[in-house]
Amino acid sequence: MICIKSGLIHDAIHKESFRADLLVENGKIAAIGENLEGKEGARVIDAAGLSVYPGFVEAHGHIGLDGYGIGYEGMDYNELNDIITPQLRGIDGIKPLDPAFPHAAAAGVTCVCVGPGSANVLGGTFTTIKTVGKRVENMLVRDAVAMKCAFGENPKRVYRDKKDSSRMTTAALLREALFKAREYMEKKEAAGDDTSKRPDFNMKWEALIPVLKRKIPLKAHAHAAEDIFTALRIAREFNIKITLEHVTEGHLIAEELAKENVPLAVGPTLTSASKFELRNKSWTTPGVLAAAGCQVSIITDSPVIPQEYLPLCAGLAVQAGMEPFAALQAITINPAKHAGIADRVGSLQVGKDADIVIADGCPFEISTEVKYVLINGEIVRGQE
Repeated sequence: MICIKSGLIHDAIHKESFRADLLVENGKIAAIGENLEGKEGARVIDAAGLSVYPGFVEAHGHIGLDGYGIGYEGMDYNELNDIITPQLRGIDGIKPLDPAFPHAAAAGVTCVCVGPGSANVLGGTFTTIKTVGKRVENMLVRDAVAMKCAFGENPKRVYRDKKDSSRMTTAALLREALFKAREYMEKKEAAGDDTSKRPDFNMKWEALIPVLKRKIPLKAHAHAAEDIFTALRIAREFNIKITLEHVTEGHLIAEELAKENVPLAVGPTLTSASKFELRNKSWTTPGVLAAAGCQVSIITDSPVIPQEYLPLCAGLAVQAGMEPFAALQAITINPAKHAGIADRVGSLQVGKDADIVIADGCPFEISTEVKYVLINGEIVRGQE
């Protein structure tokens, strides 16, 4: 048991911070209030003069799949032999001993949504994990939270000489896969218990059934406005859930996106405009979208931006005009909602995982020092 005393609580739910104690027991937040006392032998953390935040959450990245410091050999997040690979599972490629994980944890990034990259029209499933552990099953929050798909320059660049050289082809390939998966699902359901009538097993189409049944969303890589609208159009055609990833030109179409009411993950912005579809990249994008009423998460797309700089990215968005509380939500509760794990992480609330950051100021500011980080109620960074 741990009792955090007299901290300034920023719970990511209420805009106004408040001073309180926080009790941690069995890896969960057990109580938040005044004059709390732990059981005999409980560790006490004096947070007087310090600020207490939820652990920061990344809605979209590739940490553990794109290895730290080992170049191409460590890259394990795109299958380059097939443009349609929904059967791949991000959990099968994660390297828990990647040094990027302790870097992230020390900075207060406690939970990440990771999975295949964006070379393939369909890339496979994303999973959500904590940033500590030696075995991925023990890091797991929830597996298969979304199915990655990609629009724009990446698929047609990677597969230009094989399969795909236009945005129209990308859209057609995605539609074809969804049509085939729907037909497969319908035949399988019509057959019922009669195995003689079931279609031959197809791992690709099997993997898309949760998408068609709206159990998980398509996680759609889309930077340019035209790609964003194509992704939304296809989602509507098949009545499937969707989240939009990157949304680089979102500030140019904010009113339209506000009408759609779909989760938006914005970034990575702390990079150069390395390709044409990034030419309108701006730190104003998260703030403009949030002000329009959209649910916005700020992302690093790690390791495009190192995972530990997620709070810094929120700070740069604030500097560009984003309201500070909206920025805090963009790296806590909103990405938790985006990944479908808000029942576990993303805010300081009783019953949630005790993923907690204690700092001597606002984490958006580079001068702020993180004093303690707790993950699942265990101190992974702490000063005696």
